[in-house]
Amino acid sequence: MNTPDYSLETLLHEQRYIRIAGVDEVGRGPLAGPVTAAAVILDTDNIPHGLNDSKKLTAKTREALSLELHQQAQVSIAHASVDEIDDINILRASHLAMERAVAGLNPPPDFLLIDGNLLPQGLTIPAQAVVKGDGRSVSIAAASIVAKICRDHLMVDLAQQHPGYGWETNAGYPSPAHKKALQILGVTPHHRRSFKPVHNMLYQDKIVSD
Repeated sequence: MNTPDYSLETLLHEQRYIRIAGVDEVGRGPLAGPVTAAAVILDTDNIPHGLNDSKKLTAKTREALSLELHQQAQVSIAHASVDEIDDINILRASHLAMERAVAGLNPPPDFLLIDGNLLPQGLTIPAQAVVKGDGRSVSIAAASIVAKICRDHLMVDLAQQHPGYGWETNAGYPSPAHKKALQILGVTPHHRRSFKPVHNMLYQDKIVSD
């Protein structure tokens, strides 16, 4: 199994870039909740063991690594809201969250390694897009882990305010139970109205009430 390493960062160090941040986002696919991004600058002398794409780790391992990263690395996490997602679309909102996460690093990084094939338009720092970066760069993997843990915790909190949708386990993703709850309980303020299952429900309601 391929695991991420520090080779991309090493190449950048050779080009005189010192503070290299890995950037990733989580939460593009859910029907509810914000999209969350993280930017992480690892301490080269203190890189936690076992960093990998957050989706390949158990929840327990993710939690432990996230705690370690908050203690040993420079971490910034940011969000784009449901309103922003509906207003500017999910891709641009995820890029906005990334830009905010990068802006939260102080002092700022010299270079960004960003998961995906597109760079956010608002960046003012040199950057490289890395396809499947969370499986290639430990810095991006670190960002994927802290972003996921933060967003999962946020969805557990929202689940307590809006019980019945299963957000504490599905994190807002369109699981069968979530979609069924949407039909029975209706749409909350935290649902993304621009996403098809939610949009269709609102539209059906409108037809029925008209």
